[in-house]
Amino acid sequence: MSVEPRNLIRIGTLKSRSAKDISHSRLGIGFEKLDRAVFDPEKAYPKLASLGLKWVRLQSGWQRTERKKGVYDFAWIDRVVNRLLGLGMIPWVCLCYGNDLYNEEAKSVFGAVGVPPIFTEEQRAAWRNYCFAFAEHFRGRVRHYEVWNEPDNRPCWKHGTNATELGHFTIETAKAVRAADPDAYLIGGVFTYRIGFLNEAMQTGMGDFLNAISYHAYHCEEADLLGKARGVRGVCDLYSPDLEIIQGESGAQSRNDGSGALRLGNWTPARQAKFLLRHLTTDLSANIKFTSYFSCVDMVEALNGTVGDKASYLDYGYFGVLGADFDENGVSTGDYTPKPSYYALQNLAALFADGGAPCALPVVIRQEPQAQSWLTADLRAAELMQAGFLLAGGAKAFAYWKPADLLSETYEGTVSLNAAFPPKTPLHLLDPMDGAVYKMGESAAVFDAFGNYAIRHIPVRDYPLFLIFGDLPAVEPFVEKQEI
Repeated sequence: MSVEPRNLIRIGTLKSRSAKDISHSRLGIGFEKLDRAVFDPEKAYPKLASLGLKWVRLQSGWQRTERKKGVYDFAWIDRVVNRLLGLGMIPWVCLCYGNDLYNEEAKSVFGAVGVPPIFTEEQRAAWRNYCFAFAEHFRGRVRHYEVWNEPDNRPCWKHGTNATELGHFTIETAKAVRAADPDAYLIGGVFTYRIGFLNEAMQTGMGDFLNAISYHAYHCEEADLLGKARGVRGVCDLYSPDLEIIQGESGAQSRNDGSGALRLGNWTPARQAKFLLRHLTTDLSANIKFTSYFSCVDMVEALNGTVGDKASYLDYGYFGVLGADFDENGVSTGDYTPKPSYYALQNLAALFADGGAPCALPVVIRQEPQAQSWLTADLRAAELMQAGFLLAGGAKAFAYWKPADLLSETYEGTVSLNAAFPPKTPLHLLDPMDGAVYKMGESAAVFDAFGNYAIRHIPVRDYPLFLIFGDLPAVEPFVEKQEI
């Protein structure tokens, strides 16, 4: 971060955490599409664990698991679940996609994506049996189950989206899972676009069989994210107020030539990292159970593939926090190299390890005359996004940023604020992009005898910076490089 030297003094770098180091996190990441074997999880595990978050979303892969009627080979997903558990992570499983043993139309669809087993009693029974067998097999290892994936998105419910169909399907699935594991935590909805779709599905009574509703949010504007979370909460309150809320999938690409959501944007690795920080911080401020970033590794999208037509599913998406190359079959290869978004997520996870609940803070933005080295006035409160969080150990974090258009501008400015905390409360600033931790110089913060801070002309970026009031998380000392 380029900073005003007399305002901030770098003292260290936030220490990253591994998943095993922490007991709790509200951050997760996508490990989807192993049902179609499009990347090698073995190469991803060490870097995944080093992110220091907990929740890992999998897709169950009926098509890959049941290749003879009534015979289930869970070996492939056993390996994944066991490895994640061994790394201290929590696998949660999306029960989704069809099986060409039962749906004729699935024979032409790569991975049987978007072919629900709802048209005959044989299909419905086969699905119930599979879900029961899955939950029984993984009882004690997997507790959280999500019903289908993006059923309001035509590629994922190919015969035509229908919320009432989804509601009844969700009820049947929940009953089958709970018959095998009464302690299972069921998640439904999993929708992407229309709040009305969720409302219609809830009218079937599906909320009575669930513990949570999840939604996907591929939006660039933070206001859209907050509005969606509030809308989902509002629908749940109409029918089942005890339901929790999960943001189950969202992300941005690191290149401008990818396939999938937000593909038309002029994305770069830096913009992807800023998107990640803005999106996840906003999600966490909305008081949802947890939020999952899509995804761990660059991979093919593979939502509209046709069996026998390889070109139809070589549609590469660059959503991964780990970059990959691709072989002739579209499988992710190479070393799975961390992008800037990887380090941003790692730093965010370290900050919020074992904490991160939203809270109100005694902080008020105020405008002062121009900062000398910026030649511009401080930003007003109305120009900023703000959020407060309670960290592990009792410290408080105040997040703030300018919600500039990520795809057309880069923003730097300053802000001033007042903060009221108990006397002698430590104060530092964290930049999660690189993990840099700063203390305030004498011209940046004045702390009076009553516990009030006057903080002047500190940097603002187009991604969240965090003022930390109280004891810092673990920090590694900063050693300034000496010029030779």
